[in-house]
Amino acid sequence: MSSSAPSLAAAGSLVMSPPPRGKHVGTIRRLRRQLESRLPSGTAAYEVTSVGMPDDPDDYATPDLVLLPDEWDEGDAWLADPADAVLAGEAISQSEKARDIGQKDGWYAVAGVAALLVIDPRHGTWAPYARPESGSYQERSGGKFGEDVPLPEPPALVVATDSFPRYGTGAVG
Repeated sequence: MSSSAPSLAAAGSLVMSPPPRGKHVGTIRRLRRQLESRLPSGTAAYEVTSVGMPDDPDDYATPDLVLLPDEWDEGDAWLADPADAVLAGEAISQSEKARDIGQKDGWYAVAGVAALLVIDPRHGTWAPYARPESGSYQERSGGKFGEDVPLPEPPALVVATDSFPRYGTGAVG
């Protein structure tokens, strides 16, 4: 989960995470471009949008990209309902503490977000997760940059990864 929202440290200090930049946001921009032109009617891609945990107004995640009903931008709520999230997209940061691409899915599955796409520019890999049930995703797959990502339904689209950048290289894929 990425977040540039402030959090309170144990001593009551305000702690800010720096916003992602460079190849991290470049990956999300490439993903968003591909999705926006082919999304089903009534669905839109949003960045800097937090998704709340059901039954806990203080627990939320801010994915790098989230697909929600397009009326989301007409409301006043600051947290999106996870039941409305068709897909959450996460690019793993260069400094991410998760050692494995599979460590990103827990919160989203517990919240009931329909699908998650994790993109790892550290290793040039991707993994979509679908069908959350009992706190974990029942369907998982994965591949490497250069291979197409088949997203689960909805939105049942295919994402090309050959233009996704890798950290530490000037090249893509």
